[in-house]
This record gives sequence, structure tokens and C-alpha cells, in this order.
Amino acid sequence: MPEPRETAVYTHGHHESVLRSHTWRTAANSAAFLLPSLKPHMKILDIGCGPGTITADLAELVPGGQVTGVDRVPQILEQARTTAAGRGLTNIDFAVADVHALDYPDDTFCVVHAHQVLQHVGDPVRALREMRRVVRPGGLVAVRDADYAAMTWYPASAGLDDWLDLYRRVARANGGEPDAGRRLKAWALRAGLTDVTASSGTWTFATPGERAWWSGLWADRTLASAYADRARLGGHAGEEELRAVAGAWREWGEQEDGWFSVLHGEILCRKGA
Repeated sequence: MPEPRETAVYTHGHHESVLRSHTWRTAANSAAFLLPSLKPHMKILDIGCGPGTITADLAELVPGGQVTGVDRVPQILEQARTTAAGRGLTNIDFAVADVHALDYPDDTFCVVHAHQVLQHVGDPVRALREMRRVVRPGGLVAVRDADYAAMTWYPASAGLDDWLDLYRRVARANGGEPDAGRRLKAWALRAGLTDVTASSGTWTFATPGERAWWSGLWADRTLASAYADRARLGGHAGEEELRAVAGAWREWGEQEDGWFSVLHGEILCRKGA
């Protein structure tokens, strides 16, 4: 019987407005829960690496080790390779992979890391089983995912309420789970991981620059990304509704007292012998 493959559709796509967010991510702002466990010699697999900014940071943190970044989309790996080359990193490589069926032997890596991945996959429990399979005994599976229903902002905005409802409907229609953060521990336990430390972390956008950046990328994403296309084609929103949501984002971004917080669930799982 063939191995099950990825069944969900990646909601965001790789429009510039999406990459604007992805290239902002660093190990410090997106993987702080993992960093104290890293050692210079470690071999790391970074799943769903995208443009490779977190991957490159991890490679710098394990100078005597090796980091492999994998993603489903070959084109985005070219950007990741450019990121690594621009930083002069030689202990890093990239490959196309599906997290449901990783092409690596059992017990290969010291750490398997995935940031904002499980919310987009068709079978997150199987994905975690695969991550557990390829990590060595005593090694770590480290996962972090946003939880959309737990996102909160000020001041109140009916337009952003509409955005949240729309995004969650589109993501679920694509086969994903936008409220993944709260489910990570449960998924890990179902996948057979027993030594699981659960935590949470946030991104906060409150300064004028942060508000302008965050609101601008979501306004653009609402009108021009793969997410916007899927909202239209799936009958979730028409052009007028999308423009209203984009306008609500820009209006929020202009509020002097505006504040937005993104909650993430985190799990750090040590594989038993």
C-alpha cells in the first residue's frame, strides 16, 4: 500500500505579502523555546523551512553540526539556498519533502523542528509520527504553531472579526486546522510521544512600525495571495468583502493605541530509547 501523502492545500501560498512575514522570522523570535537545548554538534531537520531564515539561524547555532531544511515547494528552496549562501553557511542543505512520509532513515537527526507547519497539513498526527521516527533516541521534536482563535487585538474591529472568521473557514476548507496551537500536545500524545513539554509564546505588534508592517502584509494578503484566490474560488468571500477586510486591517494599523497579539502553542518532545 502506498504511503499517505500530503492532502491539505497550503492556505497562504508564496505571494510577496506572505514572504514578507516568513523572511522576518528568526530563531530568536520564532524558536526561543528550542534554543537552550541546542548543542554545537547537532544534526537538525527543519521541516517547512520556507525561505530559510530560521534554518540559517539554526545552522549558525550548531557550527559543528548540520542542518537540513525541507519544504514541499521546490521554488521556495531556491530562496532558502540564497539566504544560506548570503550568510556564508556551509553546514546547511535543502531538499523537497512531505512531512507525512519523510525520505530519511529511522533515528537520523538530533532535532526535528517545524514552525507553523502542522496547521497546514492533512494529518498532523501522522506528521508527528514521522518526525518521531527520524529523530534519534534522546533527541527532540520541537513544534510551534499559531492559534488563530486565540489571536486578540485592540481596539475592537468588526472588520477584523470578519477577517478571523473568513480565514478560519478558508483554512479548514483547505484541509488544515487554523487553531493548531492548542492541539499540539494532544496530537503529540496521539502520535506516541510521551515526554512532552508544552509551552506558549507570542508575537506582539504595537509600535507604529510594527502595526504598519503587520496590517500591511495582511491587507495585501487578503487581496492578492493564494489565500485570497481560495477565498474567492471557494465561495467564502466576494471581492467586496475582501476589500472591506483589507480596509479594516489598514484602519487598525493606523490606530495610535493599536495592539495585536499572536498566541502560539509550543511542544518540546524528547524521544525515548
